Order: sequence, then structure tokens, then C-alpha cells
Amino acid sequence: MAEIINIPVILATARKGRSSEKAANFMLEQAKAYGLETELIDVRDYRIEATDNSGNLPEAQRLSSKISRADGLIIVSPEYNHGYPGELKMMLDMLYEEYFKKPVGFCGVSSGIFGGVRGVEQLRQVSIEFHMVPIREAMYFPQIDSLIKDDGRVTDKDYHDRAKKFLDELVWYAKALKQHRD
Repeated sequence: MAEIINIPVILATARKGRSSEKAANFMLEQAKAYGLETELIDVRDYRIEATDNSGNLPEAQRLSSKISRADGLIIVSPEYNHGYPGELKMMLDMLYEEYFKKPVGFCGVSSGIFGGVRGVEQLRQVSIEFHMVPIREAMYFPQIDSLIKDDGRVTDKDYHDRAKKFLDELVWYAKALKQHRD
């Protein structure tokens, strides 16, 4: 019997008209095609007051149940002003121990040519503080509105191969680390 690996995709922005949703849906479909148990975790569903990040909040409890079951994470984040969205930071900060020894893969998104690389650099640092293991591979989605059309069609067919390479590494770490968490 094949081992079931659960790796949800986190959509890191709540902005209206968010183009990064296209990249998140692409990664969700790639994860499903890879055979992972997965779902989309949308930061819109976990918004809290800026001063209240208590683990007792209903949002934190719902998030905890999802992250506790996860064997790893994929975070799809746009880059805003050389950083990642504040609502992602607030959502991540609701939890702590649930992230321990879990690999995380990052997908940067931007309307410019760099694909969110500066926001991903910051997320790598934050993930280490959470005792996560950031993988080396990353997916970058530059000029997102040209790269992925509104109907979900990817204009650069190499992205399917890139996603497989990304998922190969993420799943390798997920399997290796899972035995140390159980």
C-alpha cells in the first residue's frame, strides 16, 4: 500500500483580484496529479484582528487541524514591495509547534520579471524560525498574467516539468521527516 502524503497549498494573499490564485490553482492541480492528498488553504479564511493571534481563536483551531495533518506545505505568495503579504504572516503566527520538522516549498508570484524572489527569501528565514525545513527548489511565476491565462492555461509548458522537480524534492523531504515526527 502506498504511503499517503498530505501537502496542502497555502494561498498567501487576500487581495481582491489576486493573480497569485492562478499559480496556487496550478500548484494544487500539479500536487493532485502527483498523487498527493492536498487542499487549498486560503488566507482569506483565517483573517484575524491584528492584535489577537491567540491559539484559542476558532481560526487558529481550524488551521491547527489542517497543519497538524500535513506532511509538508506549499506556500504560494505574491511579492508586495519586496516582501510577502502581512496576512500570511499573521496566519502563520497563529501556530508554532504544528510546523516542526515539516518541509516547505515556496512559489513566488509577481507581475514583474523576478517572480517574487525577494518575498520568498524572507519566507525562507521565517520558516526556519518555525522549525520548518525549506527545500532548495522553488517555483517562480513572473509576469503571472501572461504566464497563466484566466482559464488556467499555462503558456510555458516547461512549468509542468518544473513543478514535478519541485514536488519530487518536497515529497522526498516529507517522507524523510515524517518518520522523525511520528
